Amino acid sequence: MSAAIAVRQSALRSGRSCSITLLERNSSPGSKIRISGGGKCNVTHRGTPAELLEKGFLRSNERRFLRHALYGFSNTHLLALLGSRGVECAERPDGKIFPASGDALSVVTAFDGLLREASVRQHFSGRVRSVERKGAGFFVATEEASFTGDAVILATGGLSYSRTGTTGDGLTIARSFGHTINRSSPALAPLYTINSPPSSLSGLSLRSVVFIATGGGSPLERRGDLLFTHRGLSGPAALSLSRDIAELSRQFRRVALFADLFPEQRVEELEAQLLQQGRKNGSQMVRKFLQSCPIAPHGGSFALTDHGTIPTALVPLIMQQSALENDLIWSTLAREKRRSLLAVLKAFSLGMVREVPLEQGEVSAGGVALKEVNPKTMESRKVPNLFLCGELLDYAGEIGGFNLQAAFSTGWMAGSNALYPAQE
Repeated sequence: MSAAIAVRQSALRSGRSCSITLLERNSSPGSKIRISGGGKCNVTHRGTPAELLEKGFLRSNERRFLRHALYGFSNTHLLALLGSRGVECAERPDGKIFPASGDALSVVTAFDGLLREASVRQHFSGRVRSVERKGAGFFVATEEASFTGDAVILATGGLSYSRTGTTGDGLTIARSFGHTINRSSPALAPLYTINSPPSSLSGLSLRSVVFIATGGGSPLERRGDLLFTHRGLSGPAALSLSRDIAELSRQFRRVALFADLFPEQRVEELEAQLLQQGRKNGSQMVRKFLQSCPIAPHGGSFALTDHGTIPTALVPLIMQQSALENDLIWSTLAREKRRSLLAVLKAFSLGMVREVPLEQGEVSAGGVALKEVNPKTMESRKVPNLFLCGELLDYAGEIGGFNLQAAFSTGWMAGSNALYPAQE
C-alpha cells in the first residue's frame, strides 16, 4: 500500500501519467496491520531516523541497508500521512507510537483511503501464481486473471502469521528471477521449552532481568522483561533474542536458557550484600528475604525499584535450584550454600529450548539477500524494473514498531523509484 501511494505521488510530482494496480491475495487490504500490536497497531517508534536504526536494528548490515529508506520516509513522514486522513497517533512512555483511538483498523482505513485518492486499482482474492519477464516489461498471472506492467514491486511479506496470506509467495517469485533466498527464521517469536514451566509460573513476569541463552560460543544476552507462558517464555527480552536463539538452535541442538535476576551486581557485590543481610537478620528465613527482595535492583542497593520484587511463586524454585532447605535461616547459611544461591540468582535456569515457532513470530527473518537489492531504490540488482521491499527482505527489527516502519519506508522507497528505475 505504501509503495502504490508513493508511485502516484512520484507521478504527480513529475507530471507523468501511469496506471497502478495492487494485487492483494486476501479479500481486504492490510490483514497483518489489523492484528499487529494486539489489534492496536504499534505503527512506529519515537526518535530520529538514526535513533530508530540504532535501537531497532541490531545488526550493522541491516542498519546500513535500511538507512536510505528510513531517512527517505521517516516516522515523521508516516505520522503526517496518517494525519492527512484524520488518524492521530499517541506516543507511550516507552517510545512506542499507536493510533490514539487504539484501533488498528483506523490505520488500514487511512491507507485504503489514500489508495483510492491515488486511483490505485485494487484486485482482491487473487493469488499471484507467477511473474515473468516479457521483453522490457512483466507478465503477472493470478489464479483468475493476468496483468502486464513496466515495473513490478514485490511486497508480499515473509512467512510469519501465514493465516494472513504470508506463505512465501514473494520468496518463490524472487527465487524464480535468480535471487538468493536466505533461510527464513522466526523473529520476535515466543520460545517453547522442552519441559513447560510449572503452572504456578504461567503469566508471571520477571522485570528488567538479563535473559541469557547458551549453546556454544559466547552466551547471547538481552536485558528486559520476561513472561512465563504455559509452553515456555515470551515477553520483550525473549522476543528480542528469539531470532538469535533460533539460529543458535540450528547450529547447536541443546540451547539452555537462564535469567540473571541481579544484572547490575557483580557476583562479588551480590555476595557482600547477602553477607550483610545475614549479619543484620540472622534469624530470618532465606526464602522470606527472597520473597520481599527487589528484582533487578540498582547497583549497590537492595532498595525497591519500579521493577517490583522477586515473584513469590519463583522463590521455591530458587531454593530448589540452590539445593537449600525451605526453613534455612541466614545464620546457618554455610559458604557453600551461599555460593550455590549466588549462582542461581545470577543464572536462574529457565529450561532447554524445544522450538522457536516460525508461525508464531511477529515477523520472519531471512528472505532475499540484501546485497542483491539497491538500498537507495529497492530495485533488484539482478532484474531491472523489479523492486522488493518489506519483510520479504532479509532483515528483522526489534519489538516496538520498528518492523512496520521499515515496511512502510522500504515500500515508499520502492514506489518512489518505480517510475525511474536507476540501477547502480
